[in-house]
Amino acid sequence: MTIPRRSWRAAGTLAAAAVVGLTGAVLTAGPAAAHTPTWDVTCTEVSLHLSAYNGNVANQVTVTVDGKDLLPTETFGKGLDKTIELPEHDKALTVRLVVKAGDGDQYSRDESKQAPVCEETQEPTPTPSETKPSETPTTATPTPTDTPSESASSSAPAAATPSPSSPDLAETGSSSATPIIGGAAVAVLLAGGGIMWSVRKRRTAQH
Repeated sequence: MTIPRRSWRAAGTLAAAAVVGLTGAVLTAGPAAAHTPTWDVTCTEVSLHLSAYNGNVANQVTVTVDGKDLLPTETFGKGLDKTIELPEHDKALTVRLVVKAGDGDQYSRDESKQAPVCEETQEPTPTPSETKPSETPTTATPTPTDTPSESASSSAPAAATPSPSSPDLAETGSSSATPIIGGAAVAVLLAGGGIMWSVRKRRTAQH
């Protein structure tokens, strides 16, 4: 049996179409499985790690906090690594991540996370140190000595000595000067007698 040439051509066209379809499906599935958006939110920052994106197209990422731009729309290629610091806050913040893949909306992401309030670490209050009372200086009590000090004895008033010009005290009968006085009286009497004798002798010699 002879197969017409048109049948061969139709079969070849179908085979080629099937190969192209399979190839496109593989190429399409590859990027879909490769898009990996990873991000983390803490009380202080947002960390982005976008990898395995199609570098032949323009991909975009935007981060907002409570509706305000934290990271304005930024274009990237195969991947993006970025850490963004959060503003100070006293209540939880809503952080939203929007990733638009250039090779199809099916690879885009729109997610939200909460940024908690950082717990304040209270510094321990220093305990006031107990102030010890200052030691009162004790005055040493002098120990009494049995013997008087030399300074005390030297400062004692000296016994009064009679002045040479003071009048002599009256002699008593028991005075040791009595024999001397008696001797002096005898000498005076003898001298007087001698004088009287010499005067009489001269008068006699003149007559």
